[in-house]
Amino acid sequence: MVSVNFISPIKSSMKTLYNSIPSHVVSKDNVINSVAYIGRKWTSPQQRVAMGATAIVLQPIIDYKNRHVDNETKKVSVARTIAKILVGTSTGFAVRYLCIKGIKACSVPFKDISSNTKPFIKKIKTFFTPKNMQRENIDALEQYRNAMGTLLSLNVMLFTNFMIDAPLTKLFTNALIKYQNNREEAKK
Repeated sequence: MVSVNFISPIKSSMKTLYNSIPSHVVSKDNVINSVAYIGRKWTSPQQRVAMGATAIVLQPIIDYKNRHVDNETKKVSVARTIAKILVGTSTGFAVRYLCIKGIKACSVPFKDISSNTKPFIKKIKTFFTPKNMQRENIDALEQYRNAMGTLLSLNVMLFTNFMIDAPLTKLFTNALIKYQNNREEAKK
């Protein structure tokens, strides 16, 4: 049994440490404004990078700390997780970014196109332009472009997941496992 004399100094030092932390009040308005800003300004490519950064920090540790599998399985699991996160994040970012840029190029407001533009080029530049879109409403046009680009990228990624992500993940996983094995042999 632990004596009270042992717990009291620990409790006192924890209280002192807690009291030394400066107080900070987070207002509801600041949180709402921050979330609204991120919702307006962060497009799906930036969101994909944020998810990938979080995943690369947390998921390999979770796989490594799994007590229900042997060491060889842990090693392969960590390598596969790292490969999936890096490949998925990079291709996901690239596809989303390029689709949004493509939609932006094809959704030029009608008033911004000069009269001497060839009809075929005009048709391409205005293909995704909403008919009732006002040039003055820049924010609505940006939101529209981001949404359309994200929808297009989701359809494109149905194919890139099998043609690019899966083969690159396998290749990168094998390279990571080979690298780990070489390091372990060099230590011996």
